[in-house]
Amino acid sequence: MSIRYQRLEPIRTTPERVFAAIDDLPLTSKWLPPCVSLEKIGDGPDAVGDKLSYVYKQGGKTANMAGEILARTDGKQLHCKYFDNMFDVSVDLHVAASPEGSMTTHIIEITPKKWIAKLMSPLIRFGLGKQTREAAKNLRKMLEPPAA
Repeated sequence: MSIRYQRLEPIRTTPERVFAAIDDLPLTSKWLPPCVSLEKIGDGPDAVGDKLSYVYKQGGKTANMAGEILARTDGKQLHCKYFDNMFDVSVDLHVAASPEGSMTTHIIEITPKKWIAKLMSPLIRFGLGKQTREAAKNLRKMLEPPAA
């Protein structure tokens, strides 16, 4: 059984600027709380099928997940999947124009693979909402112009 959380977050800037920040994988560590680094393995522009390396810090430990870009629509969507022996994690980010500038949709789905990971599901469910809300707000704060 997977754990899913979705968050909408308005951002007062252009959809192009928001997508450029999301598509700049090394920049992820600036707005996603547990991220230490996110890098594409290989050169060239981000594309479906590209392999990723995600390093994160959780509970005082640093760990790594392999990843892959599943879908990418320039200016609109970046969908990646990360995996290790305990979890599959889907991160699907959408950007659309809105009256305020942009609306982002963060859809995160975690699928535990082992029984010990399944036992942790209530804690993961609790933390996932908080982490996703924080990431969405951090991205907004990073991209919005300062208040007048």
